[in-house]
Amino acid sequence: MKIRLFLLTLSAVIVLTLSGCGQSVALFNGENLDGWQTYLEDKNIDPATVWSVKDGVIHCKGKPNGFIRTLEDYSNYALHLEWRWVNKPTNSGVLLHSTGDNKIWPLCIEAQLKHEHAGDFVTIQQGSAVTVNGQRVQPPAGKIFNVAAKQHDSNEKPAGQWNSYDIVCKDDTITLTVNGILQNTATNTSLTSGAISLQSEGSPIEFRNITITPLQ
Repeated sequence: MKIRLFLLTLSAVIVLTLSGCGQSVALFNGENLDGWQTYLEDKNIDPATVWSVKDGVIHCKGKPNGFIRTLEDYSNYALHLEWRWVNKPTNSGVLLHSTGDNKIWPLCIEAQLKHEHAGDFVTIQQGSAVTVNGQRVQPPAGKIFNVAAKQHDSNEKPAGQWNSYDIVCKDDTITLTVNGILQNTATNTSLTSGAISLQSEGSPIEFRNITITPLQ
């Protein structure tokens, strides 16, 4: 098992090496949310009461549902971020290749952050589809999303400890590495570019060290 996990992690490193990497850029400047826009399901709530920044960390209260979304669209990149639950772990996510208007469930492919499910893929809205382990996963007509489960047991850390997410989007392939272990690979993705979003969807969660590295 240890050898297999090592080989899976090594494969993610090889993908980065073979693809070629540019200079890493910070998506979060550690001081404010410049470069991001906020969206909340409840328009009567001030986003500043949900999302805040202190000591180089983004703090999210987790309620009401919503997200922060990059002002820019991205394709072919390696994304690194760290997250931790303040107390009770619940639900959140990293929305990749988000396109179209802001709404609570935008068209995108989600890298799941739900407790014990980090590494799952979630396809949100018709038009979002991935192939995982040879199986095509896409929301059926009339449904909002579907899920492709991660390939290994959860390796998330307890609440209060920082976790790392390394997400590589190269053409129509996405890999999800959690705390150094490659948890999932999606191919033939229907979406290959768009904004990157962080969800508010449960309980207090924090993010830091959010960087993106262009891939050649």
